[in-house]
Amino acid sequence: MAINRNFRTCPSSGLVFHEPAEKLIRWNAVVAVVFLLVGGILAIGVTLTRWQAVHMLDASAFYQVLTAHGLNMLVFWIIFFEIAVLYFASSTLLRCRLATPGMAWTGFWLMILGALMNNYSVIRGDSSVMFTSYAPMGAHPTFYLGLILFAVGALIACFVFFGTLVVAKNERTYVGSVSLVTFGAITAAIIAVFTIASGAIILIPTLLWSLGLIEHIDSLMYRTIWWGFGHSSQQINVAAHVALWYAGAAIVFGAKPMSEKVSRAAFLLYILFLQLASAHHLLADPGLTSNWKIFNTSYAMYLAVLASMVHGLTVPGSIEVAQRLKGYNNGLFEWLRKAPWGNPAFAGIFLSIIIFGFLGGISGVMMGTEQLNLIIHNTIYVPGHFHATVATGTTLAFMAVTYFLIPTLFRRKIMFEPLAKYQPYLFGIGMAGVSLFMMGAGTLGVPRRHWDISFAGNVFGYEFPGAAWLMMGLTGVSALIAFAGGALYLAITVGSVFFGQKIETPGFKHVSAREGVGAVPAAAPDTPGAHAGIGAWGMVAPGTFVLALVFLASFVLYYFVNWKYLSTVWPLK
Repeated sequence: MAINRNFRTCPSSGLVFHEPAEKLIRWNAVVAVVFLLVGGILAIGVTLTRWQAVHMLDASAFYQVLTAHGLNMLVFWIIFFEIAVLYFASSTLLRCRLATPGMAWTGFWLMILGALMNNYSVIRGDSSVMFTSYAPMGAHPTFYLGLILFAVGALIACFVFFGTLVVAKNERTYVGSVSLVTFGAITAAIIAVFTIASGAIILIPTLLWSLGLIEHIDSLMYRTIWWGFGHSSQQINVAAHVALWYAGAAIVFGAKPMSEKVSRAAFLLYILFLQLASAHHLLADPGLTSNWKIFNTSYAMYLAVLASMVHGLTVPGSIEVAQRLKGYNNGLFEWLRKAPWGNPAFAGIFLSIIIFGFLGGISGVMMGTEQLNLIIHNTIYVPGHFHATVATGTTLAFMAVTYFLIPTLFRRKIMFEPLAKYQPYLFGIGMAGVSLFMMGAGTLGVPRRHWDISFAGNVFGYEFPGAAWLMMGLTGVSALIAFAGGALYLAITVGSVFFGQKIETPGFKHVSAREGVGAVPAAAPDTPGAHAGIGAWGMVAPGTFVLALVFLASFVLYYFVNWKYLSTVWPLK
C-alpha cells in the first residue's frame, strides 16, 4: 500500500524535498550558522591575545574563551551542518521520505540541549579545560553531560540517515547504486558512529569521575581513547566535505567523476584507515610502543593519505574534463582560467581543495611521522594544521554549498551578490594566512597552549627568535581578514534566508511516495569517443596532472626540509 507523504520539486534544480526532511535540513543548517557566529566572535579573543602586541585577555579569560571557541567551532558548528548534509544526501538526493522524522527531531533537540549545556558549563567559569579536556584537569559535570547528550543526538541522526537509505532501497526511489555524494555521506556517518562510540567510552566514566563516583581517571588511557573521539570527529568532516567537492563539481559544471569506482574505493580507505591518524597526537606520550606509533601514523595512515590524494586528483580532473568538453581546450589551463571564479559556490570548493591539500594535507603527513612530530609536538603548529583542514577546508566547502542551498532549499535569492563573489576569497586567503603563519611560528617553538609567549614574570624565561613574534603578529592580521570573510558570509546567508526576495515555487502536495518521487533514471553513459580530441599527451585532464605534479614536488620538498631541520635540532657529535 502506498504511503502518503508531502514532497516538493525545485523547478531550477530538479531536487525533490520531503517536507519533514526539508524542515530538519533548514533547522540544522540555521543552528550550525549560529554556532559559527559564536565561535567566530570567540576567535577574536583568542587571536588578539596570542598576538603579543595586543595581548587582549588575561590568562583566566583566555583559557575560558579558548575552550568555548574550540568546542563551538570544531564540534557544534561542524556537526550540526553535517547532519543537514546527511539528511540532504539521503532523503533529497535519493528522492524518498525521511525515516522516522520524530526520532530525527528528538536527536536535534538533544544536540541543542547538549551544546547549550556545554557552553553554560564554560561560561560559569569552572570548566576552562580547552577542547581536549585532558584528565586530571576536571570540569563541571555539565561540561561532560552536555557533550554526551550532543553525541547521543548526533548518533540518533546517523541512525535516521541509515534508516532513510533503507526506505529508499525498499521503495525503489533510485536505480542502481547510490550517487557518489550519498556514498561519501555514508562514509561520514560510519566514521561518526565509531567517533561517538569512542566519546561515550571515555566521557561517561569521566562524568562519573567529575561527580565523585569514580576515584581516578588514568591520564594516558584518557588521552588514547579521547583522541579516538577528538581527532576522528574531524575525520567525519573530511568525508563530508569531500562529498561536497563532488557535489559542487556536479552543480556548477555538470561534471561526472573521472572514475566512480576509484572514488568509491578511496572513500572505503577512509573508513578503514582514516581514524588511525588520531595517533599523531600521542607520539610523544610514554607508555605506547614505537611499533604501535609508527604503524598507525605511517604505514596504515598512508592509505588514508592515498585516498585524499585520489579525491584531490579526481575532483579537479572531473571539472577539467567538463570544461574541455565545453570547448575550453586550448593549452593546459584554459579550462581553469575560464572557470566561473565569480561564482562563490565554485570559488569556495576550489579554494577548499587547494588549501586543504597543500597546507592541511602536507602538514598532516609530516606530523604523522614519529621523528618529525617531535619538532612540532604541542606547538602552535598543531592548530595551524587543523585550521588548514577543518577551519578552512571543511568550512569553505560548507560555505560554498550554502550558496546553492539558499535558493533551492530556503527559496530565497542571494542578497549582496557582488559581495558574495568575494566572500570565499576573503575568508580563504585569511585562513590560509592563519594556518601558514601558525605553522611557521610552531616550527620556531611557539607553544600551543601558553597564553603569553613572552613568559613575563617567569623565573626561567625564554626568548623566541624575532621571526616567531613577527609570525604571531601576521597570524593576528590574517585572522582579522578571515573574520571579515566569516562576518560577510553570516551577513549574506542570514540576510538572504530571512530577508531575501522569495522565490515562488510549487508547494508541497499530498501524493504517494512512488508517484511523487519516481525512480531516478540512471545516468546516461558517456558517448563513445566523447572525449576524443580533448586534452593532451593522451590524457583528458593534463592540466590536473601538472597540478598534481606541483603538489607532489611541494610535498617532497617540505618533507625533506623538515628532516634537515630535525638534524639541526639533534646534532650528531
